[in-house]
Amino acid sequence: MSKERARRREERQREAAVLTAARAAEAERRERRDARVRAMTSRLPARRTRPTGILAARRRRQWQWLLGGLLVANVAVWVFVPEWSARLGALVVSVLAAPVLFTLLFRR
Repeated sequence: MSKERARRREERQREAAVLTAARAAEAERRERRDARVRAMTSRLPARRTRPTGILAARRRRQWQWLLGGLLVANVAVWVFVPEWSARLGALVVSVLAAPVLFTLLFRR
């Protein structure tokens, strides 16, 4: 009976040693990979996060509406006006007028 228990214990210890070695190898691979990633990303500029919240979401939605309206207006000019100067003029005016229109339409 004790020989059987000793054999089972030895088998469990062997399996545990194999699992421990596998975990150690995986940890070492993960460590090397993390070191490579840190080395490469340390050279890159820090990512800017986009503001979150109700006010930021509302501002994004307002800009989307304004840019969508300007896009529709520019498409209408490009479809109905044959002169290139008028088309380019409308494009330049819409780019320059976008901040002014945003201020006039959405600021209180």
